[in-house]
Amino acid sequence: MDWFVAPEYWLSRLVFQRALAVVYLFAFLSAALQFRALIGERGILPVPRHLARMPFKHAPSVFHLHYSDRFFAAWSWAGCAVSVALVAGLDSQLPLWAGMVLWLALWAMYLSIVNVGQTWYSFGWESLLLEVGFLAAFLGNDKVAPPVVVLFLLRWILFRVEFGAGLIKIRGDACWRKLTCLDYHHETQPMPGPLSWFFHHLPRPLHRVEVAANHVTQLLVPVLLFTPQPIATVAASLMIVTQLWLVLSGNFAWLNWITIVLALSAIRFPAAAPGVAAPPLWYEIVVLSVAAGLVVLSYHPVRNMVSRGQVMNRSFDPLHLVNTYGAFGSVSRIRYEVVIEGTAEALPREDSDWREYEFKGKPGDPRRWPRQFAPYHLRLDWLMWFAALSPAYAGTWFGGLIERLLENDRDTLRLLRRSPFPPDAPPRFVRARLFRYRYTTWQELRSTGACWERTYVREFLPPTRLAAQAAQIR
Repeated sequence: MDWFVAPEYWLSRLVFQRALAVVYLFAFLSAALQFRALIGERGILPVPRHLARMPFKHAPSVFHLHYSDRFFAAWSWAGCAVSVALVAGLDSQLPLWAGMVLWLALWAMYLSIVNVGQTWYSFGWESLLLEVGFLAAFLGNDKVAPPVVVLFLLRWILFRVEFGAGLIKIRGDACWRKLTCLDYHHETQPMPGPLSWFFHHLPRPLHRVEVAANHVTQLLVPVLLFTPQPIATVAASLMIVTQLWLVLSGNFAWLNWITIVLALSAIRFPAAAPGVAAPPLWYEIVVLSVAAGLVVLSYHPVRNMVSRGQVMNRSFDPLHLVNTYGAFGSVSRIRYEVVIEGTAEALPREDSDWREYEFKGKPGDPRRWPRQFAPYHLRLDWLMWFAALSPAYAGTWFGGLIERLLENDRDTLRLLRRSPFPPDAPPRFVRARLFRYRYTTWQELRSTGACWERTYVREFLPPTRLAAQAAQIR
């Protein structure tokens, strides 16, 4: 079937698959380096406890068969190894069926992690990586030209990512319609980057232009993905430019990068298509069958998009094959941060020697400038942002975090930038306080060297010791 393949997109497929393997690498690396403290056997939300109440059919995972920290670590590092192999192009050196199996293995490996990750893996880009990763397995390798239907479905995912995000903004916070959301967003976003302070201080008329351009890119440009070339290439390129702007202005794990990877699949690069064999019949049957199934499953995200009650970042099946996406339907006007402190004194008082724990990514010391971490995902730092929005977001895990800080737990302290206590001398009490943060002005930055100014708001958790684990977050 001549219509089945698009040889002119062979380079697009190559670039897309290699870039997707890099995103997979960051995802597995994040799991390997952070899991012990978050979901390990002695973690804040242990996997074994989760599996005891979660049936396999609701969350398929290899860890239903066996779990140990050693096995999880080996699984994660194996995922890193497979990702590197795919970056190097191993799938192109294998028979067509073996290359597909390799991609599906990577998808299944990460699915096993996400389905036991609980709150720490509740972000939309986890499902997006799985949805894109599953479809990538059916793009084939150098043995055949890329199938038209898979290229179309990749554009369909990109359309839902962008258009869904655009709709949630227009339907959500009024500041998106008034073009004023970026007066606040760069200051209140989950994890600012090294340039976020400067983005925040751009002239307000330019912020209006940014918001208007965002609406165009998310609500109008996605439709052009389904038009003939070179218009589709121009549309995808505009999306890439927009995503790179977001990369510069904040830390959003691999959300921006995987959106860029998706857009690369829609670009027709100016290169001659190599000669490839006709696709085997079994391959055509498999691809068309999978495509038909995904089209049927797409009913749910489409229904969600057209609904007035549109929701963000939800998966409609335990395999994460089709999902709905979106971000920042509402924008905070004020930034709050939970600051955790400990003291070694036997009787905690307000004037005790309280020492602050420093996180890697989230704002803490007003003089410490934010760093760039994306596409690496700092899961604890992100959840701390949600905790500052409302204690309800922290109900399942914050107490466990405090307990492990009181124990000077090695794995937990590795998630932080710095602990104020030596390994052999844990604090006697730990407390948490809520502060309001704002960016300093140009004049304040020059005079103090601080990029943040913070003001105490209230107590978030009273001084707590290890024997008082039942303390409630207020």
